[in-house]
Amino acid sequence: MRALMLAGGGVKVGFQAGVLQVWLDEAGIQFDHADGASGGCLNLAMYCEGRTGKEIADAWRRAEPLAGVDLDLSDLLHARSLFSMERYRKNVLRGAWALDWGKIRSSPRLGTFNLCNFSRQRLEVAENTTMDEDRLVSAISLPMWFPPVRIGGDEYVDAVYITDGNLEEAIRRGADEIWAIWTVSRGGQWNDGFVNQYFQIIEIAANGRFFQTWDRITANNKAIAAGGKGEFGRRIEQKLLEAEVPVHYLLNFSKDRMAESVNAGVLAARAWCQQHAVPFTPSGPVVPPTGAKERSGVSFTEQMKGHATAGETDPVRGEQAAARKRCMFELTIDIDDIDVFVTHPEHATGATGWVEVPALGGKRPVERGTFQLFKDDPNPKDKRMLYRLWFRSDTGAPFTLSGHKLVHDDPGFDPWEDTTTLFVSIFAGHVEAAGEAGAPVWGAGVLHIRTADLLRQLSTMRAHGPDIAARSRAMARFGRLFLGKLWDTYGRQILPFGPV
Repeated sequence: MRALMLAGGGVKVGFQAGVLQVWLDEAGIQFDHADGASGGCLNLAMYCEGRTGKEIADAWRRAEPLAGVDLDLSDLLHARSLFSMERYRKNVLRGAWALDWGKIRSSPRLGTFNLCNFSRQRLEVAENTTMDEDRLVSAISLPMWFPPVRIGGDEYVDAVYITDGNLEEAIRRGADEIWAIWTVSRGGQWNDGFVNQYFQIIEIAANGRFFQTWDRITANNKAIAAGGKGEFGRRIEQKLLEAEVPVHYLLNFSKDRMAESVNAGVLAARAWCQQHAVPFTPSGPVVPPTGAKERSGVSFTEQMKGHATAGETDPVRGEQAAARKRCMFELTIDIDDIDVFVTHPEHATGATGWVEVPALGGKRPVERGTFQLFKDDPNPKDKRMLYRLWFRSDTGAPFTLSGHKLVHDDPGFDPWEDTTTLFVSIFAGHVEAAGEAGAPVWGAGVLHIRTADLLRQLSTMRAHGPDIAARSRAMARFGRLFLGKLWDTYGRQILPFGPV
């Protein structure tokens, strides 16, 4: 029996929906039982309704985060909750998502929803046959943020403090194979502030309970492999996909960031399937291009100058060596489709221009250039801006300039240095990122954006689109992406990820 664990994680479960697009549709995985907790119950409801993985993912891609926000100022003295769920019920569950409870209750897909009966202080597991809107809303009603839901005379709230992924329920139902998607952060980084600490408490409760049980399953399997009975009496195959998802659990007001997290789930699931030898057939690009008539974007020109040294492999040493020589480039970054650029986790686009390395013939045209803005490291609090420029020397020999800016929160406030310092390696040959480890290095150095050049760069920013409104939206979306990603690194003491 194969079970699917749709664990909680607030709106981080948009990433989980992206995983479902791959597991359900592209890999064709079928499950005998699915269990949902907290935010995972939203995906479980759509799964039980019979939707495809892509339909579930698209529901999150189209989600307007502000559509369900309903600040509750009716009783500030008693502070029952900060928000009401009425707009979420109306605009999301009944509106944009249009959940069909008849289909959910009669579904051939077995789903179990974890509910916390606060009045009786216990966990209740409800099958999809008994679910309704009130029960679903109760499953995501975090205390303080949302009011409890009264059902049958009892008060119900989010079950996250009891379970955020009910492995025991899957085991009780006979699972010998468990596939789990986990989006609660396991970074273990303490941040001050009331909001941070509230969700850090959730991380303690969720991770502590889930992985304690996960480790018990691992110990059970080892005991059986050694000839023993094991705690559960049978081997239970474990398949876990987990990620640090760069969106806040609750305070996210960016549709673009929400769509990006869904698309990150698709990419992560495809990589996971390759790693675990699970066959799948990609259904198409993660973000389909916008139609030509509706397409809008942004362009700007960037100039960076510094020094590099032939024969050096370390950029810092290459900048400081006595034999260093001047090195620079000028690029026009053209984001022709802002929708693809801001919602695809790679944030990649083309670059044209020239590279100047005196020892290689001076100013040489870029034959192929790519630029990536704030690509997440495995831990998304760190970002990288990546450059890859193919050019040829005056003798026709191919070379590649590969550069990265590392955006990392070092002691002190240093976003200027991080975003204007490019560490450069120059490879012999036209080299892709995957081939750098074995490619011969011609030289290395460091380039910088000077203040005057930055002012010039800002003056070159242009937006294009079918009308002035589209051009304004494109520029605004680029700005939100830029500032939001900087927040992820430098604003973590307020919120770990930018809310806009």
